[in-house]
Amino acid sequence: MINTEPLPYGELEARYGAPVGVEDARARWGSLVRAAGDGAVTLITRERWEWAALVPLSQVSGVLSGLPVLPLSTARAKLGDLVRQIAQPYDEGLVLLARHRRPVAALVAARRLLVRPAARRQVAEALLSEGHTITLASGPLGGVTAIARDRDGGVSATGAGDTVAEALRSLEE
Repeated sequence: MINTEPLPYGELEARYGAPVGVEDARARWGSLVRAAGDGAVTLITRERWEWAALVPLSQVSGVLSGLPVLPLSTARAKLGDLVRQIAQPYDEGLVLLARHRRPVAALVAARRLLVRPAARRQVAEALLSEGHTITLASGPLGGVTAIARDRDGGVSATGAGDTVAEALRSLEE
């Protein structure tokens, strides 16, 4: 059955401010990307019901390798199409944005921001109490990667961030 409940975008507006239209975001692209690099989140909307968010890499949980990567200039030119693609209800909705092949920010589905960080905060503690091990390593693009494995050695959760704390906070099952 398809969920027809509207997403609570009002909560996102209260948390991050009013959304920016695609054309306005395209006109201010450079400053929005710099703001994301400094930790700010910008909501971007297309036709009022398709919402995406330009977020810093620290808000992207999981392993970054294997994710789609677009140069900033290409993302700016195709921003409307990207917002539509990312806002699809059954898509993961995540694209890394790169400057000179180095990820600097991400474009994610706005609904991903509705997940409460407090609920994810204790994932590492829960995994450890269940007998899992967590390995920390330097990530392929810099930063830290956290990999949780069960007793049989299977990967049960991954996370990444600029610091150990961010990597552990971003662990998701």
